[in-house]
Amino acid sequence: MSRIAIFFPGIGYTMDRPLLHFSRRLAAEMDYEIKPITYGGFPQQVRGDRGKMEECFRLALRQSVEFLGDVDLTAYDDILFIGKSVGTIVAACLASQSAARERIRLVLYTPLEDTFTFRLSEAIAFTGGNDLWVGGKESRIAALCAARNIPCTVIPDANHSLETNDVQKDIETLREVMERTRQFIVRRIDKAIE
Repeated sequence: MSRIAIFFPGIGYTMDRPLLHFSRRLAAEMDYEIKPITYGGFPQQVRGDRGKMEECFRLALRQSVEFLGDVDLTAYDDILFIGKSVGTIVAACLASQSAARERIRLVLYTPLEDTFTFRLSEAIAFTGGNDLWVGGKESRIAALCAARNIPCTVIPDANHSLETNDVQKDIETLREVMERTRQFIVRRIDKAIE
């Protein structure tokens, strides 16, 4: 069974940060071919500025399309798109347009509302209860997920990095998020073996 995991980072949340670092290791341990996308050239002070956010999306999308230009997703049996923040929008956009869309599963770390403007197949989401990028306590992410039958874990008091001011709590949160991510990944592998 051929497997690929493509990673779509955030504006400042790169592949060396915990959520993407450890999910990449999980996917590698399960024999996924790993394709981390790097993009840049983003404007400064994006949060709260719709125009700058749209510019970030366009930049990340263009750079992702270029990066994936030689990747034939239809050649893979199992495809993971793992995104963080603006990367979740790019991943959702590309997944919805892909000829292999029915085989693409999405892991959405701190998705933004625009992620849900695209048709999503199988997905799982994680959001912070105090994520100011999506309205903090007024966030609609959990409701947007529920409307699409996407399991969503809300980490109380966590910010856009799923972190709080308590290091021990953050370590436990990371452990919980990685375990749920692992279970999501394994579910497809188990189905293929049956």
